[in-house]
Amino acid sequence: MKEVNEKQSIWSKIRQIFSLKLDLAEEDQIEEGIISSSKLYGTNMCILICSIIIASIGLNMNSIATIIGAMLISPLMGPIIAIGYSIATNNMKLAKTALTNLILQIIIALAASTIYFCISPIKTETSEILNRVYPTIWDVLIAIFGGIAGIIGITRKEKSNVIPGVSIATALMPPICTAGFGIATGSIEHFAGAMYLFLINSFFIGLTAALVTKILKLPVKENIKNKTTTHIKIAITVFCIVMIIPSIIFAINVAQDTFLRKNVDKYITTEFSFNNTKVLKTNLDVKDNTLRVVLIGKKLDEEEIGKLSNKKDSYGLSKTKLTIDQSAIGESFTKEEIEQIVENDIYYDNSTFQTEENKKIDELEKEIQALKSEINQIKVAQ
Repeated sequence: MKEVNEKQSIWSKIRQIFSLKLDLAEEDQIEEGIISSSKLYGTNMCILICSIIIASIGLNMNSIATIIGAMLISPLMGPIIAIGYSIATNNMKLAKTALTNLILQIIIALAASTIYFCISPIKTETSEILNRVYPTIWDVLIAIFGGIAGIIGITRKEKSNVIPGVSIATALMPPICTAGFGIATGSIEHFAGAMYLFLINSFFIGLTAALVTKILKLPVKENIKNKTTTHIKIAITVFCIVMIIPSIIFAINVAQDTFLRKNVDKYITTEFSFNNTKVLKTNLDVKDNTLRVVLIGKKLDEEEIGKLSNKKDSYGLSKTKLTIDQSAIGESFTKEEIEQIVENDIYYDNSTFQTEENKKIDELEKEIQALKSEINQIKVAQ
């Protein structure tokens, strides 16, 4: 009996620790805060436009700090939370108002970001832009837990830094601005991918907000027929599945790409180790499944190249085509001189290799060839 009481006591303590009702705000206060944050008026609109421009500049300049600043001041979270809350409490009037306001904000955000990127002379695909084009299942998980944290924070008596944190984690503003970049540059891929990420964030934040509202047992505004409720649940379930499937496919592709690059790194580090030959650069083309390795120093013969190609299989690279380009620099160069050339901002591994770097490295290769010719001419003259 004593053991049973102790177990019940421990369980009650655990329930108390994780209870969401201990510091729950008054129901009227919660509703008032949610309605206020979802309204569309002058202040919110001015802040929205400011956050759009800041986020667009951050994406354009590849500045993480600037993008974070834009996410902090963005008012987009309000209508999304309101939609979830209103569905859970059967407040259809609030749901329609919040949805209308959200759509208007999306249109304004898209228009402003598109205008910015049309005017901006820089049309480069920065890494921050590319990060918003291929959402994965991990983005779904971020939106789910971000939505849970968001609605919990809103329903507390004392407001904390939860909402700003959720705004940063779920990143609602950057995907819209990336979609604007796609419109400005005529890239359907950027537009579709970024809008898909925004829909993931919006849908799962709203969904988790509705679930937590149900758990908190906040009062409903009106009774809805069971048939209508069933239809709503079916629609949400179907939409949930449709939203998740592409993200799983993207996640599988990302995982495969990551493992492939890891195997390539290991292959290059282990097998391409020579006394008088160094790796100048590597480039892995995932689409064509081709690995290009540029070597500098003493040229490898056909037998050595054949051995390198045969060893690919043991690194999981059997389907990857190996291409080796060699730049011989003569026997007069020592091992130390070759290493110095490679280390002089020329070497890039395949995880950081990009198009602009490609151009720079090609230019440096030409300079090296020119210097080699001059050295050889001097030696001949002597």
